[in-house]
Amino acid sequence: MRRLLAITLLFSTITGAPLAHAELPQGYEVVLQTENFPPFNMAEGGKNFAKEEHIQGISADTVREMFKRAGIDYSMTLRFPWDRVYQATLDFPNHGLFSTSMTDDRRPLFKWVGPIAQYESVLLSAPGSNLKLTSLEQAKGYTIGAYKSSAVSQRVEAQGLTPVNSLRDQENLQKLLSGSIDLWATSDPVWRYYARQEGVGALNTVLVFNSAPLYLALNKDTPDEVVTRLQNALDEMKTEGYGTCVKHPELC
Repeated sequence: MRRLLAITLLFSTITGAPLAHAELPQGYEVVLQTENFPPFNMAEGGKNFAKEEHIQGISADTVREMFKRAGIDYSMTLRFPWDRVYQATLDFPNHGLFSTSMTDDRRPLFKWVGPIAQYESVLLSAPGSNLKLTSLEQAKGYTIGAYKSSAVSQRVEAQGLTPVNSLRDQENLQKLLSGSIDLWATSDPVWRYYARQEGVGALNTVLVFNSAPLYLALNKDTPDEVVTRLQNALDEMKTEGYGTCVKHPELC
């Protein structure tokens, strides 16, 4: 058997013929879950629950194309809250979630495919404000609103700050405009989508404190074959110029 495998590998190397994919268990399917995180992933009408084609966004389209090219079956559901989606991916072997950051704390908890998109973590103040900061440390003394359990909120907390966390990030826009918070810690371009929805003009970018890629995170028991196929599919898409905003230029 080993000799046969060696001959097969040698033949593939000489001829350039691709090796066949390893077989996955019959009926294997990845249960994908996500949240409202526009413009990357979102439900039609901003609902808290959606399935399959009723989930839109840049990352949702990218992930669909990845699975199609990789030849792996999946289901896709958008749920609320984020904590529930995150915990399910930790607990169940065939689960995955997107779009999420690969922070130092999260890195060993999942298997990763990506990057599928990019975003910046920012502090914003209300329109008309000229406030500028050079570090998160300078934000001490200000009331900061953030999205509960998000990577942005976790980065703020890691700097010794205590944000006022909301269950929905868009709630922080109204808090900022009403003056109940001084600063909004959020993601760009996420905030632009919410501001456009509410007809709000440009907010003031007080500080850009992180730039990070977004990934598909898979349960650690996911077969390596699945991870490899998906990553190869994504890499192929990128070489073909499959851009972030190809299908949704209005969201970028």
